[in-house]
Amino acid sequence: MEIRDLIKPESVIPNLKVTSKKQALQELSKKIGALLDEEERIIFDLLLEREKLGTTGVGDGIAIPHGKLNSLDKLSGLFARLERPVEFDAIDERPVDLIFLLLAPESAGADHLKALARVSRLLRDKTVCEKLRGSDTAEALYSLLTEQTENRAA
Repeated sequence: MEIRDLIKPESVIPNLKVTSKKQALQELSKKIGALLDEEERIIFDLLLEREKLGTTGVGDGIAIPHGKLNSLDKLSGLFARLERPVEFDAIDERPVDLIFLLLAPESAGADHLKALARVSRLLRDKTVCEKLRGSDTAEALYSLLTEQTENRAA
């Protein structure tokens, strides 16, 4: 599973302007809902329910909110670089500025976990995160996210 299988250039937001975790999740739900022709409110509620189980703020300024939707037929992602970091109840108590949203079909099973692991591995790379934080166009961010996985495969 590669990052390019999860996101497309149009599913990258270079400078999301939000002031809270809730607003970030709302905006991401709106954007991915439009891209997937899914109901924004259903996605938002799904993400809030997942956050109640435990934060998806994994540390080092990164969050990977995720969930499963019956109506999806394939894994889909959305990446956002926030204009300003927001409190996200992250495990290290640091604010978040890089968010990779992942949605999976209800039937995804292990593929959902593989995708989460792939995203997590990519965003644990401090060099990749520095480059992501230093880029401010969707094209540059998409290129960084997808090239990193291709380079490692070689």
